[in-house]
Amino acid sequence: MAFNYAATYQNNKIQTASKGELTLILYDAGVKFVNMAILALEKDDMEGANKNIKKAEDVITEFRSTLDHKYPVANDFDLVYDYMYRRLIEANIKKDKEILEAVLVDFKEMRDVWKQVMKQAR
Repeated sequence: MAFNYAATYQNNKIQTASKGELTLILYDAGVKFVNMAILALEKDDMEGANKNIKKAEDVITEFRSTLDHKYPVANDFDLVYDYMYRRLIEANIKKDKEILEAVLVDFKEMRDVWKQVMKQAR
């Protein structure tokens, strides 16, 4: 039985991460899954595209479940996440690469803003 060092490292990284770092990990996962879905579509791998779009949807579901609605900005984030989620569903139904590319831009922009927030918080 081979020992998977990468999986162990990733698991430890997640277990020791701060809330801010976990948010960044989630954004990175969203970027990764949308990229993988785009690549799958380019290879006519509809099952792979579906699987990765569903994973990106799960990332958004996680974001939405952690919003603290006692802060007004949570409603703004919820609207953005809802939009991204609906676009992912549409991309999956239509197997539309352009929609996925637009959602990818959204994920990257939100991740980059979050990185700036984390820098300023230090």
